[in-house]
Amino acid sequence: MPKKKRYKFPKTTIERLSYYFRALEDLTKRGIDTVSSEALGGKLNIKSSQIRKDLSYFGDFGKRGMGYDVKYLLKELRYILGLDREWKVVIVGAGHLGLAISQYPGFQKRGFIIQAIFDSDPQKVGTDYNGIPILNSEALTDYIKENEIEIGVVTVPAAAAQEVADVLCGAGVQAILNFAPVSLIVDEEIKVLSVDLTTKLEALAYYMSFSKDKLWKIIS
Repeated sequence: MPKKKRYKFPKTTIERLSYYFRALEDLTKRGIDTVSSEALGGKLNIKSSQIRKDLSYFGDFGKRGMGYDVKYLLKELRYILGLDREWKVVIVGAGHLGLAISQYPGFQKRGFIIQAIFDSDPQKVGTDYNGIPILNSEALTDYIKENEIEIGVVTVPAAAAQEVADVLCGAGVQAILNFAPVSLIVDEEIKVLSVDLTTKLEALAYYMSFSKDKLWKIIS
């Protein structure tokens, strides 16, 4: 049997697909049936040519002069992004960040169901946070296997992040969202996305302190 052809595209394309998805949801709520790439681009401050290019990686969704059928494109993007099903998620680290993430309403709306939070603090273990149980980190491996957890969110300090990642991978998770300020080393088949909030603030600090007399320039 011939192998299915795989298309390569920039990682930033996937992020933009999420922006398109949200914009299309808003258009649906407003009762708008069709939208052009120009109108969608104006809403998101993204070039219409970039939108057409991003979507072309996955199919032909629009007709010249007619734009995109909003409901149809929304349905297709839901499938492409894997949002047409539910994903079981655990959070490791019951600190302020982990608890805050567990309550983000957008996760459940998109099908990411937080099953449990894990921590080693005996004062937290055995309690729950707004209905989400906080369990002992020692039970993490068994819980993942028994409940077929697919995604792990790491919100522990940097020194503990790699050890947590090793446990998650060994237990069978398929992907990790890492908030610890450290690069995780995992097998190639495990998908890892890291969110370093400090680097984002440092980037803002650079832009805010930038002046014309500085020698370093940003190439857009």
